[in-house]
Amino acid sequence: MTTNTTTDAGTSSKTAGWTEFKPTALLVLADGTVIEGKGLGATGSCEAEVCFNTALTGYEEILTDPSYAGQIVTFTFPHIGNVGTNKEDIEDLTPANRAGAVGAIFKADVTAPSSYRAADHLDHWLKARGVIALAGVDTRALTVLIREKGMPNAVIAHDPDGTFDIPALKKRAAAWHGLLDLDLAKDVTSGQSSVWTEKPWVWNEGFDEQTAPEFHVVAIDYGIKRNILRLIAGLGAKVTILPASATAEDVLAHKPDGIFLSNGPGDPAATGKYAVPAIKELIKTDIPVFGICLGHQMLALALGGDTKKMHQGHHGANHPVRDDTTGKVEIVSMNHGFAVDAESFPDGVEETHISLFDGSNCGLRVVGRPVFSVQHHPEASPGPQDSHYLFRRFFNLIRESKGMETLPERDHAA
Repeated sequence: MTTNTTTDAGTSSKTAGWTEFKPTALLVLADGTVIEGKGLGATGSCEAEVCFNTALTGYEEILTDPSYAGQIVTFTFPHIGNVGTNKEDIEDLTPANRAGAVGAIFKADVTAPSSYRAADHLDHWLKARGVIALAGVDTRALTVLIREKGMPNAVIAHDPDGTFDIPALKKRAAAWHGLLDLDLAKDVTSGQSSVWTEKPWVWNEGFDEQTAPEFHVVAIDYGIKRNILRLIAGLGAKVTILPASATAEDVLAHKPDGIFLSNGPGDPAATGKYAVPAIKELIKTDIPVFGICLGHQMLALALGGDTKKMHQGHHGANHPVRDDTTGKVEIVSMNHGFAVDAESFPDGVEETHISLFDGSNCGLRVVGRPVFSVQHHPEASPGPQDSHYLFRRFFNLIRESKGMETLPERDHAA
């Protein structure tokens, strides 16, 4: 990369020759492609899968979503970091564990934050979380590559001196096993049980606490997001969080009114080796069960269905999904590289939601039983709240199980 200085008239001013800028970060793909950029965030290198996210906002929530563990996120929106970061928008349950994306790719340089909510510069925040990032990359070209060839395995590397052993990085990228058959939930889950009471954020007020819960929900944490927990608490529940390894006996010992299966990273078939047996037993109890993302995929496996690796995955906040139980279309947030195969559903399991982008499965329910799940993230508010009704649907199942009157799924305005 070279530069020169010119005057307004276009003539050189104090021309000292072209200046060479050495790249300080690389993205090395498994096929040997090397993409250069300006490094920011943490230094070092790591292997991961590269995906792209089309959301225009919410970069902090994206980078702290544990479902992105083992992945490098390419942001298609060019300006990332301009509202800084803060402690309220973090999604992983335990920030000290730094569960979430391991790398990030940006088009434009990260500028100083301009927001009254900003508490830190994105570059400093990335360093603190150990996330390696590149700026100055043609993210459109990288996105096209992913759409054409699928999500590649890669090594992302940052060295302020720009010193890289490129042949060694190429070997590492080519040798990495990828996400298939990889259980990452065990790396991002809670280490022990805990209780959640924080309710959703209110502008200019912050977070309130649930002090008078009507119900008790047990959430199995495969990589759960904070806003999921807030919405459950906000609808009137005490939430007990259990690790991904929790057995059916562990869950039932808490005498829950409802059971939640969380989102999370990795291959559902790999995590399902220990999670699916527990889910099978929980389904038999007729306690209402609701799953999101990885929880949806493992519920499908427990019911006899199959999952499969996607070509490019779904990552963004502008995905149209149709709820076939109501006929309504909602704009949703998605983050998944594996999908449920609806054609594998046995009798008694119905498809409830489909993607209007590619027709892939986005929801299921068990006929005659209080069990359902969705692939997308209804808590992420991209529509902005098109999918919040799913939490009310879950609570109505709890109410029905207790012989109580149900409440409208949607606000009057919805």
